Amino acid sequence: MFRQDRGRTIRQNSQTDWKTLENMKDEDIDLSEIPEVTAEQIARATLRVGGKSVSRRKVRVNIYLDAEVVAYFKAQAGGRGYQTLVNEALKESIRREGIETLLRRVIREELSLGAEPA
Repeated sequence: MFRQDRGRTIRQNSQTDWKTLENMKDEDIDLSEIPEVTAEQIARATLRVGGKSVSRRKVRVNIYLDAEVVAYFKAQAGGRGYQTLVNEALKESIRREGIETLLRRVIREELSLGAEPA
C-alpha cells in the first residue's frame, strides 16, 4: 500500500505526479487560492526564526554603518529617531525577501505531507 521514494513514504495509489512536482520551479506554483494573511492573524502569530521563537521586544545592538546610510536616514527621519527608520527598513527588507520563500517552503511541505499516510 505504501512505498519509499527518496526517503518519503508514498501511497501506492497516489494520483500526484511527483516527478512533475519535484521539477516545478517556484514561479510555477499557483498561489492564487491562498487567502491573504490578516493583521489579526499576524498579531496572534508566534514569531520564529530558524524554528525558534523570537521575542517581539527590541534588543540593543552596536553596529557600524556607512556614514552615507546614517546621513540618509537622519535626513528622512525629520523629527523622529533615525534608528526607528533603519529598523523599519530592515524589517521591510526581511518581509519582502522572506515571505515568498517561506510560503514556497510551507506549500512544498504541505504537498509532501499529502504523500504520507494520515
